[in-house]
Amino acid sequence: MADLIHRPRRLRRNEAIRSLVRETRLAAEDFVLPFFACPGEGVRKEISSMPGVHNLSVDEIAKEAAAAYELGIKSVILFGLPEAKDEHASGAFDENGIVQRAVRAIRQAAPGLLIMTDTCLCEYTSHGHCGMIRDGEVVNDESLALLARTAVSQAAAGADVVAPSAMMDGQVGAIREALDAEGFEQVAIMAYAVKYASGFYGPFREAADSSPAFGDRRAYQMDAANAREAIREAELDYIEGADILMVKPAVVYLDILKMVREEFDVPVAAYHVSGEYAMIKAAAQKGWLDEERVMLETLTSIKRAGADIILTYYAREAVRALKS
Repeated sequence: MADLIHRPRRLRRNEAIRSLVRETRLAAEDFVLPFFACPGEGVRKEISSMPGVHNLSVDEIAKEAAAAYELGIKSVILFGLPEAKDEHASGAFDENGIVQRAVRAIRQAAPGLLIMTDTCLCEYTSHGHCGMIRDGEVVNDESLALLARTAVSQAAAGADVVAPSAMMDGQVGAIREALDAEGFEQVAIMAYAVKYASGFYGPFREAADSSPAFGDRRAYQMDAANAREAIREAELDYIEGADILMVKPAVVYLDILKMVREEFDVPVAAYHVSGEYAMIKAAAQKGWLDEERVMLETLTSIKRAGADIILTYYAREAVRALKS
């Protein structure tokens, strides 16, 4: 074996040399921590299918956001559970809505934190769909005005980034036009550009109480079998003015994430969704795997595939692990 010149194992001998030549690195700045805002005061209700994740009242979110910022997390995204729902999702764009109040509370508690808001209607509609309903169908163009109104109200409350997730055609353009018309030119749009109709959203729907009352979302979210369509969806959002393009879910769509990263020169985000989080948690609780190791391996795979930004319920645990 004297002629064995190339020995890749030389660069794997110990942690010092492995870290020296490591190609992909996670950092606290990569992560966005989701919060679920709910009515009440002093409320901390753990979500049964997402151990460690809670529905939090606005006062508790402010505390948690400040603590996350102190830990090193730079960004959060807010979802809302309103006190009441109706057919027109009026809670989504109410200036005193649950997300709007949470934005203001976080801004006061952690002024340096970047605040993103999920811009959708499903959490606020009595029927649980992401747009308006007519004759049993989710109608696209009528929904755009409400999505734009929601984005403006979130920006007025102090959101830095609005994140339209309804998968309505033209939503990014409608929101950009509305934000600019109201003087919010500096508010960025992170588009859920490639959002698949996935079975991995189940725990989120418990957390956000957003399951459809009838049917499903396959008529507007993407078919899991389609890849080329993802580029078309992302391109449309890019043309309409999206500042950041998101792929959701992350882990089971790493091929799609890589395609989007290679095609576009704007920042790309990926959502490590509730079901992907819950699978690791459940297996770890059974003692079947090393939770921290698998968490970091999973998040590294998302970044390696091309994500600049990772939305994950593991944000706090990941930052702590990276510091240790």
